[in-house]
Formats: sequence, C-alpha cells, structure tokens
Amino acid sequence: MHSTPENHGRTSRPAAGQGGHRAKSRTRRIVIGGGALAAAAAATVAVTAASASQNSGSGAARADHAVFVQGNELGGNTVHVFARGDDGTLSASGTYATGGKGGDQVDAPTDSLASQGSLVYDDASGMLLAVNAGSGTVTSFRVEGRQLKDRRVVSSGGKFPASIAVHGRVAYVMNAGGQGSIRGFEITGEGLRPLPGSYRSLGLHNKDIPLFSSSPGQVSFTPDGRNLVVTTKSANTVEVFPMKGNGLPAVDAPVVNKSAGGVPFAITFDATGKRMLVAEAAKSTVTTYKVRGDGTLKVLQKPLPNGQEVLCWLERAGDHFYGGNTGNSTVTGYRMDRHGRLSLTNDVGIATPPSAKSQGVIDLAVTKDERFVYVQNAASGTVDGFRVKADGSLTKVTTATEGLSAFGESGMEGIVAV
Repeated sequence: MHSTPENHGRTSRPAAGQGGHRAKSRTRRIVIGGGALAAAAAATVAVTAASASQNSGSGAARADHAVFVQGNELGGNTVHVFARGDDGTLSASGTYATGGKGGDQVDAPTDSLASQGSLVYDDASGMLLAVNAGSGTVTSFRVEGRQLKDRRVVSSGGKFPASIAVHGRVAYVMNAGGQGSIRGFEITGEGLRPLPGSYRSLGLHNKDIPLFSSSPGQVSFTPDGRNLVVTTKSANTVEVFPMKGNGLPAVDAPVVNKSAGGVPFAITFDATGKRMLVAEAAKSTVTTYKVRGDGTLKVLQKPLPNGQEVLCWLERAGDHFYGGNTGNSTVTGYRMDRHGRLSLTNDVGIATPPSAKSQGVIDLAVTKDERFVYVQNAASGTVDGFRVKADGSLTKVTTATEGLSAFGESGMEGIVAV
C-alpha cells in the first residue's frame, strides 16, 4: 500500500491525475489522499420478498433479529433484509426500495459512499434511516420485526448525503458534496422533520459528487449528545460542533482540530462514552481522544498502527473494537483495558483469516448483544458474519450472498445489525 500525502488546508485541491478513468477492478489497489485516491412517500414498496420459510441457516431466525444492508444501487437504492438466526447465520428476508437513488463518489475503488454510518437504526423510535446519495434525500422506515413499513423520503438539505447520526429525538445528516454540510432533523412518528436553524457548512471545496478522498468520512454524536463530530479526509481534520439542549449547534462554524493521524475516517466510542476512537486511513492507525466541552480534542493515545492497509471503518463490541481494512481485505481486532489503553488483539493485526471470496472489506456492524460482527465485502458482493470470542478473535458463522451485487459502477454500503 502506498503512503498517502496529507493536505491540511481546507482549500486543498486534488493532485494532478486524480480524475482519470473510473476503473472498477476488483484487484485495484487503493490510494487515499493526494494520490489516485421533496416529497414524502408514505407507501412501503417491497421490490422482492422472501417468506420466513425460506430460511437456510441452521439457527431459527427471530423476528427481532435482523441484518439490514444498503444496496446503494444507482438506478434505485434498496435495503436488503436478512433474518439473523440465534447462531448468527443469515437468510434473505426481503428487499425494499428507498424511493431514492444510490451514489458513487469520483474514483471510489470499492466504497461508493466513502463513509461510515450511511444506514442507521434508531432503537428508541424503531426507525431505520438510509441516505440516498444520488438524489440528495434521506429515507426513514418503521421497522416491524424483519419488515420495513411506512416509508418516508425527505430532502437531506445538501448534496450527496453520506452519513447519519442520532441522539435522542434528533438526527443529523452529513452531506459530502459541494461545501459539505450538516443538517438536523427531528425524529417524529411521521418520519424526519427538518430542524430549523440546524444547517451548518463544513467549508470544503468539493464538487456536487465529491472525490472520494476529499469527502467527509462520518458524522457522529458523542454519547452524551453534547457534541457533534465530523471527520474530513484530505483536509485532515476532526471537526466538532458543540450542541445546545434544543438540538441545534451552539456555533456557526465547527471547532477545527488537526487530526493526529492521516486521513481520519470512522468514529466510535468506548463503553464508558468518555473516549473517542478515530480510524485513520493513511497509515491504518487509530487515535484515542477526549472531546472537551469547548469542542477541542485532547489526544489520550497516539495513533496505533495495525500493520494492515487502509483502515477506514471501526466499530465496538464490548471492550473490543473491529476495523475494516479495505486495502487488503482484512479485519483487525483491538482491545481496550480498564485504563483505556488500546492494543491489538494479536501481533499481526488480523482478527480472522482473510478469505479469497471476501474481498473489498468495507463497512461493519455489531449486534446489540455484542456477540456477532457482520462485515460487508464490496468487491465480492457478500456479507460475512462472525462470532466474537472472549479473546477478541472472530469465528466465521455465515456468508450471505442472495440479492447482493459485487462492486461495479457502484456498490453496496451501509449495514446495521439488530
């Protein structure tokens, strides 16, 4: 994997040669950074549906156990529903149109949206939220078991929505195109309602469909809801909006913090909610921060390398964390001790043996009980399921393929496990 140059200024432009051909080879190497790096629809539309009797896994699927996968199809975005057995196995249970279009960022090698959090389940409201990057909209569904109902579609308030964050009754959407922006919504029984006064620009310099290396990576609330955090890749910043109690940003512009590691991408938090972990793609590192009340960051642990290539996604399962390395299609395991110190679960930085049939590792999801991890493989068009072992290693229990397309002009991105 080539090292990635870092552009620290907001006005940075793509280096020569970044445009080029939109090659979509499954074997393409990934270079990030300066290299080749409305109307609401109330009806629920099921494109295809599979009955519960079609379950192929050995574990009996329960109505409240499911994995949702966003197809991100350019012609019409969909959410694929898989029943999840008690043993972690998956079986297709239905496909639902979102009423919007998927998107594909410029030169994206395997991850069309180049983000984490493009598909989010809100346990409090029972709603599934999905971005429609190609049409600048966001869809909400009411989840009933493994069925998606009461589809509602609203404008995202910006160009190329790519990530969603939820806290309480408020959701914020990160728009990756143009200047980049965040926009808040109230979560209601009738879907998302725009929150007046919530729009804030990120001050970026992208086109409406951004270059995947220069788009923001994720928007996330701190667990206490007092701050909203956004990562930017080529700007190499972690930007924080302190929040008011009414769900609006307390500042007109974010507090800009230089990233400790190159190309910050995904955000997650430890079990206490006091430590923020940021995955950095340039050298496949993770930095641990404290988010201060004024929006500034304190580095608690310097960037920890995992020895893999292009770490972009990061999720927590108890005191363990799992990262998706899209550059060489591996999953890294981490553990955090009681003092908050992060380390690899093994010397090689791989939590499970890589598979030739599981290429293009991108987004991950962890079940609420933290027993299983599910990983999207964009180049292969599959989802792998793993059981989390006590030592942090992962044991594969399932591979889902039905209805999922391998990366071509675009690819699936966004996954939720409940």
